[in-house]
Amino acid sequence: MAEPLSQDATTTLKALLTGSDPVSSALRAQIPHTRVESRCGCGCATVDLVVDRAAAQPAPAHGNPAADAWYSVPEDAGVMIFTEDGYLSLLEIYSASSEPITAWPDPRFVER
Repeated sequence: MAEPLSQDATTTLKALLTGSDPVSSALRAQIPHTRVESRCGCGCATVDLVVDRAAAQPAPAHGNPAADAWYSVPEDAGVMIFTEDGYLSLLEIYSASSEPITAWPDPRFVER
């Protein structure tokens, strides 16, 4: 069962989709219509997303990941946004260390 997108995940998506290009704009417009469908089994903060397709338009054709960046804090972490058919589908956080990142870092530390 889908659950609301957390404030931390929402601000992370917005931090990665800051561009004025058509893809970023369309994906940003989907955020209010996005819910968490499931979570990563390793315990990290990664979430599978589902968008209400009746309420939002798909983004124009683009590659995956649709956006990616590193964090300055923690230094070994990165984040990516993936889409499917033009809709947000995955917000993934990863780490070069062996420990999963269990909470979304402050989006002020995103470095694009």
